[in-house]
Amino acid sequence: MQDPSFLGKLKNAWDLHFARNPSLILILSGSLSSWIERNILHHTGFLGRVSLDLTLGELPLSTCDLFWREQRNRIRPQEKFRLLCVTGGIPRYLEEINPSLSSEANIQRLCFTREGLLFNEFDHIFADLFSTRNETYRRIVGALVDGPLDLDSLYKALGVSKTGKISDYAEDLIQTGLLARDFTWSLKNGHESKLSRLRLSDNYVRFYLKYIQPNRRRIERGTLSRLPNLDSVSGLQFENLVLKNRLTLFQLLSIDSNDVIYDNPFFQRKTQRQRGCQIDYLIQTKYNTLYVCEIKFSRNPLAPSVVHEVTEKISRLQIPRSMSYRPVLIYSGELSRGLLEDEFFAAKLDLGTAFSG
Repeated sequence: MQDPSFLGKLKNAWDLHFARNPSLILILSGSLSSWIERNILHHTGFLGRVSLDLTLGELPLSTCDLFWREQRNRIRPQEKFRLLCVTGGIPRYLEEINPSLSSEANIQRLCFTREGLLFNEFDHIFADLFSTRNETYRRIVGALVDGPLDLDSLYKALGVSKTGKISDYAEDLIQTGLLARDFTWSLKNGHESKLSRLRLSDNYVRFYLKYIQPNRRRIERGTLSRLPNLDSVSGLQFENLVLKNRLTLFQLLSIDSNDVIYDNPFFQRKTQRQRGCQIDYLIQTKYNTLYVCEIKFSRNPLAPSVVHEVTEKISRLQIPRSMSYRPVLIYSGELSRGLLEDEFFAAKLDLGTAFSG
């Protein structure tokens, strides 16, 4: 904010003029919502004057599907997911989809040409939101490209000592929707733990750092003739899509959202009494039931080996004796015959069904 007296001027205009017009609606909008929260929502001068605080998230899959227009029923869900693993559910990016082109052709056009919307979008995001501090914010998201980290691990990855500034910067990134903070919890009582991990939740930002930034010079010269192998982070990107469509998952699993005590990616630290464990997504209900969800995105048919993976994870969980558990496979793609016939999973959910709403 360039004018330090802006807030006072806004308050005076609000009290003397705006409040007299019952038909007037004043909307303050911005991507860096932490500024609005600190200076408007929590400012004593505006107490009682705010009628609605609305944070816009990404679009649900059923709405994303509409951007393929008349072509949407002809395109397989996995092809749509390949593109959403780049754009997420952000409307501005989805507007640029050409439904007549394949997902690979759309990615090539948007990301790997100098004129593509998403080629320079990363620089615009950080310059617009974070101004002179954008380099620090870039380093934070860069440290999270390959997976979630707790704060101690983030300090180590950045090569800095523990400081409240990094925590504050991370909170700003959470407010913008670029990061998410996933808390774990106690299975015994459902109480949230103090332990949490920071996750890069914006699919485009991870895609840029992983694939576009390392190839920028070749893209500018026009010498990148084929797409790089995009599979290395597809799992993380698909997990983001799953976590942003939790309510749809509840419906597919016949879970009433009012019955959910806690749901999140779950992790259990290794101690002398317990082994370490990490679950892609865990749902705990008030009926003493755990839904242990494994999330898989693969171009090839998923093999029965996934059963062994989940069995090992469950063996590490400290599940109370009074509690039941149901393994769930959430996937995009195809299942091998062996996995189709295996009855280990209580449910096998093809997330592609979520496109139909």
